[in-house]
Amino acid sequence: MPVEWRVYHQRMRWTLALWLVAAVSWGRDVTFLATSDSQCVATADAEHNLRNQATIREMNELPNRRWPAQFGAGLISKPRGVVVLGDLVERAGREGEWGRFAADFGLDGTDGLLKYPVFEGWGNHDGAAERAQIKKRNETRLQQKLIQHVSENGLHYSWDWDDVHFVHLNLYPGNRAAGRGDPLLSLDFLKTDLAERVGRSGRPVVLLHHYDLQNFKWWTHEEIAAYREAIRPYNVSLICHGHTGLGVYTWNGYDVINTGQTHNGFFVVRITDKHLRIAYRARHEDRWQWHLMTEVKRRHLPLREAVSLDVLARR
Repeated sequence: MPVEWRVYHQRMRWTLALWLVAAVSWGRDVTFLATSDSQCVATADAEHNLRNQATIREMNELPNRRWPAQFGAGLISKPRGVVVLGDLVERAGREGEWGRFAADFGLDGTDGLLKYPVFEGWGNHDGAAERAQIKKRNETRLQQKLIQHVSENGLHYSWDWDDVHFVHLNLYPGNRAAGRGDPLLSLDFLKTDLAERVGRSGRPVVLLHHYDLQNFKWWTHEEIAAYREAIRPYNVSLICHGHTGLGVYTWNGYDVINTGQTHNGFFVVRITDKHLRIAYRARHEDRWQWHLMTEVKRRHLPLREAVSLDVLARR
């Protein structure tokens, strides 16, 4: 083939790749909710459980609520689901506590108080009994096509909403119990999952785990460095975690949410091709209000990422 024809075909592939990336991003509009540390107790009418249930009822009302005025006050889209980032129960293995969590949060939006699918992971308050439940629920999620990929041990998992890729890493992204608690090879799962399911496409990634990124008491400097290196090649749009309270911050240039406790409130997150929008919905004196509102503008994918997508397509 003459050189000019090779150049022409290469340019056409680049153009097609750019068009494909743009088409996917223009269709991106993902709203979801994030919380953690529900720490359900066995007594059905305990104050803590009642406050959790009030939060879940407010989650259910979100499609009837509007964004804050600074975001244009438009109606909130129906959330795709709720991510719950560990400490599901107050004490691991205690009779009745998992049953309370399952009754309140359900699994697929039809079997509990919550009217959306839930995607939970374990925290340091949870133990072997809770992990066994998560493994069983992941099998159901796969059958219902709520998720697409599960680790060999059945615990860590990932899924897509539009072109946004979510990875639930449970306690924290690591392989061995160097810190407090065993991450059960979640870092290996993360590396494999991102390589196989995101590759060099440049599409957004949301990472979920329990331990925070500001306190080295829970995991080691070496583990955090390994995590940072594993995600460096990818377009990580957001990291959500629980464990240590409430807040929005940046870590190594990544936007991070510390989701807070369910009995106090929850985050509403919207990801489009143009922005990442975050707002915390909390109850104050029996009234629900907005706090911690932020919106981060997003740029379109550069040419080099579109070309990478084209290279992958030709393999």
